[in-house]
Amino acid sequence: MAKQYETVIGLEVHVELATKTKIFCGCSTAFGGAPNTHTCPVCTGMPGSLPVLNKQVVEYAAAIGLATNCEITQVCKFDRKNYFYPDNPQNYQISQLYLPIARNGYVEIEVGEQKKKIRIHEMHMEEDAGKLVHDEWDDTSLVDYNRSGVPLVEIVSEPDMRSADEVMAYLEKLRLIIQYLGASDCKLQEGSMRADVNLSVREVGASEFGTRTEMKNLNSFKAIARAIDGERQRQIDLIEAGRAVVQETRRWDDNKESSHAMRSKEDAQDYRYFPEPDLVPIVISDEWIAEIKARQPEFRTEKLERYNREFDIPRYDAEIITNSKKMADIFEATTAICGKPKKVANWLMVETLRLLKERGQEPEDICFAPEHLAKLIELTEAGTINSSVAKEVFEKIFDENVDPEKYVEEKGLKIVQDDGALEEVLKKVIADNPQAVTDYKGGKEKALGALVGQTMKAMKGKANPGAVNKKLREMLA
Repeated sequence: MAKQYETVIGLEVHVELATKTKIFCGCSTAFGGAPNTHTCPVCTGMPGSLPVLNKQVVEYAAAIGLATNCEITQVCKFDRKNYFYPDNPQNYQISQLYLPIARNGYVEIEVGEQKKKIRIHEMHMEEDAGKLVHDEWDDTSLVDYNRSGVPLVEIVSEPDMRSADEVMAYLEKLRLIIQYLGASDCKLQEGSMRADVNLSVREVGASEFGTRTEMKNLNSFKAIARAIDGERQRQIDLIEAGRAVVQETRRWDDNKESSHAMRSKEDAQDYRYFPEPDLVPIVISDEWIAEIKARQPEFRTEKLERYNREFDIPRYDAEIITNSKKMADIFEATTAICGKPKKVANWLMVETLRLLKERGQEPEDICFAPEHLAKLIELTEAGTINSSVAKEVFEKIFDENVDPEKYVEEKGLKIVQDDGALEEVLKKVIADNPQAVTDYKGGKEKALGALVGQTMKAMKGKANPGAVNKKLREMLA
């Protein structure tokens, strides 16, 4: 009988915090600036420069800790993590080892019908490193220090996950918690959320963990899932061949769907940690914790329960809408204005998701005002515009956040209410399409649809399809 193996997975999740300035200086954290424009002597490690802690970083980190059921370390401090690499201008990173800001928490996930608690070992604050830009043509590497000093929290889980599905559920839950807090946008493609996967395999029933490897360069949930499957199989193949799994850090190449060794896995002593001499300990009082707790938002679980009570929308729709805080906020704000939750949900579930997919965007990129979506719904409900025009107008709202009332007026898109004008158009359509008329009178109902289509075309969409249908039937009776 073939041996059965169990995968053991723990995660180190780095989250870039949504502060406007860096952790120890006043430089901007905005994404996408020209190289080395968001820098100063502090974040480029110039001699004599001194760090000053950004208070908002502590508040975000504590908020995440509380939301993930962690114990807050009320006297915590920073340490120096010493290593030499070109993207690390100081030759050390200010991080936390001995007294991290939060410990001993958990996140509850659900996979299938099974609920499970994934324990959090610790959570610590630290500064990000710069970015190396490699030019293969010139065989050179350049360094962009814009990201150097950007505030991070690193969330270290216990090795409690046993499959890629559990990892995805944990990351999704963590992402939503942090997004709802407003502590980060958690965009993997921009690097504001990154996950390193620590993975080992062992025979089913074994009590000891196998030798683990760490997987890096994982910039999407799909890449993480593929890396887990690939590394699991690589380790099983080694064990089956009678070879040892080496503890090391490996880099995942998603294009090749394989990994290669980067370096042997370091332990804490390799970094020669010592207390950061330029920063005083952080004292987090009971009152400060109470203030942070009081600002905690309504999270997704609570929203789903409330949506079930307050809004008559399908559970599936509610789950999709609440899967993004931005989407949930738009839904609630629009519903508060127009009082039509089903209509709002339909516009978000169908047209908004369609346009996001077509534009390659995320729900967090939505920029239209809830007021404009509410106005569009009211225009449609009042019969001022028809559904096809409404879709056309919504695209303009989605892309340019236009006022639908003004746009409809300027473009002359209102439904023509003149019965005389409609009748004249219908007479011409009937005269120009004798075969369709004959087919309809012969019992072919679809022929009426063709006549309705011709009428709508002739009136440039500015007619009520229902009224056209009704009038045609009267005239052809």
